[in-house]
Amino acid sequence: MPDNTAVISKTTEELETPPLEKVRVIACGMIAREVLAVNEQLGRNHIDLKCLPADFHHHPEKIAPAMDIAIEEAKAEGFTQIFAGYADCGTGGELDKVCKKHGIERIAGPHCFSFYLGNDAFATEGDDHMTTFFITDFLARHFETFMVKPLGLDRHPELKEMYFSNYTKALYLAQTNDPVLDKNAEAAADFLGLAYERRYTGFGDLTPALAEL
Repeated sequence: MPDNTAVISKTTEELETPPLEKVRVIACGMIAREVLAVNEQLGRNHIDLKCLPADFHHHPEKIAPAMDIAIEEAKAEGFTQIFAGYADCGTGGELDKVCKKHGIERIAGPHCFSFYLGNDAFATEGDDHMTTFFITDFLARHFETFMVKPLGLDRHPELKEMYFSNYTKALYLAQTNDPVLDKNAEAAADFLGLAYERRYTGFGDLTPALAEL
């Protein structure tokens, strides 16, 4: 006779462990790849990701209104668990007002550079980074299309002095160990005329934030 023990055991396990409810994560497009990577790393497949445009990084005043709309849309789609995949990100507390209005949480911290580094570490080192230009994997990957061209640095190189004269170094907060991105980040620092440093952070506080969902 066939041995059905494994089948019975698996069926019992499935009955005892119901699938996790999907959580709509409304995130900045700059961290989309990282959110999906953390979701895969956790092995729980509990995140339904929707991204707001990455170029809101240049227009933080657009984040809170867009988040408000995206949350309403998520509710209309039937999501009861919603999470803001943003730190404050330059909204000056406006994002927190939207989150409070809808009773949802966001990633802790002032910006993604802080939660990648680790908010506790960033708070401790904050004074050391007053003149630091941060680079993430996203910026290393898209520096020309996301920074150089939108700021007009390719057409008006004299603007580099205007935008970056107060920076003294570029710190690459690496989410991955990718030699190509390392070279891109170093090239970006050289383009801006800044001293270059690299620190591997992985996903920092993003991982526990998403794990808690």
